Amino acid sequence: MSFKKIIGQVHLWLGLSSGLIVVFLGITGCILAFEHEIKYFTDKTQFTQEEAKPLLPPSQLRAIATKALHADPRSIEYRGAGKSVFAYYYDEKDYRVAVLNPYSGEILKVRNMNTEFFRVVMIGHYYLWLPPHIGQPIVASATLIFLVMLITGVILWWPRNKAARKQRFTIKLNVRWRRRNYDLHNVLGFYMSWVAVFLAISGLVMGFQWFARTVYFVSSAGKTMPAHEHPVSDTTLAATAGAKGEDIIWQQLRAIAKPDESVAVYLPATSSDALEGAVNHRPGTYYNTDYYHYDQYSLKELPATGIYAGKFKDAAVADKIARMNYDIHVGAVLGLPGKILMFAASLIAASLPITGFYIWWGRRKKKRMPAKATPPSMPL
Repeated sequence: MSFKKIIGQVHLWLGLSSGLIVVFLGITGCILAFEHEIKYFTDKTQFTQEEAKPLLPPSQLRAIATKALHADPRSIEYRGAGKSVFAYYYDEKDYRVAVLNPYSGEILKVRNMNTEFFRVVMIGHYYLWLPPHIGQPIVASATLIFLVMLITGVILWWPRNKAARKQRFTIKLNVRWRRRNYDLHNVLGFYMSWVAVFLAISGLVMGFQWFARTVYFVSSAGKTMPAHEHPVSDTTLAATAGAKGEDIIWQQLRAIAKPDESVAVYLPATSSDALEGAVNHRPGTYYNTDYYHYDQYSLKELPATGIYAGKFKDAAVADKIARMNYDIHVGAVLGLPGKILMFAASLIAASLPITGFYIWWGRRKKKRMPAKATPPSMPL
């Protein structure tokens, strides 16, 4: 058996084994690609009219949100000028968000994220709505198979000579449906593969820890991914601590943030937790965020380790790549053009198992058809 025939068999059977999951991931990826844009036009509670008075500090919004959420929020996020404030509460089973007017503290909406449409789609995309320890390995394995199929598909597509090259780059429209389907699978698959490879690799970074560590090892020229060591507060200072430390930290972070940038304060859940702050310099994405940690009693800044410690601009190249992974996956790192590109890649990726199945089924059916009998010659 020749090399290309072996590659063809690998491509075929991997495609048949993972096709349904790849179709599902492609469709849900298309839905999630423009989540922020869709919410921008459909959810008016995200915005508030700017007023000529100071914003309410986190401690006041925290007290108001606690009554609305029936639980103490874990974080308060000021999302920039003209936008409402989000107060988040989450645990292993529950995830709710209180949307507040930052000037008056009015509760604009309380979201149950467990039933929110895009959140439900995202859970399906990540875990197939199964328990994470079951669903995530299935999704990650299908993504790994998809990456192998991209590589084997390009090998199978690559023309042997210049004469075949022009034919491989175009889709013939004035031909039979079976031939058109063949061209759609091969030509669109080839063009999409150069984008989808980033889609697959970034998905594998989120799906497999060993893959994430491998990417970090390669991008850092041989370094091991550092573990995140969450700093702790000095509990011996609790008796002398001043109140409302989150307000002081919030004011400090506001001073270094631009009006359209978001500032978040992460509240301590235990007596030893650190008080955390974050400034997102590019709302709508996640990578360009600076993280700060403070002793919740003395408000002294504490050192932290890991890829998400400190400022983005000061991070090593490998840490920047790791931070950018999700935004690469959805195309947000390139703005709206990147999202359109990833949407198209997800859509084509969803179509490939379907067009590929029809190619295989057509060949299989053709092999089963008996040859037409030659009629006996008539006597002269």
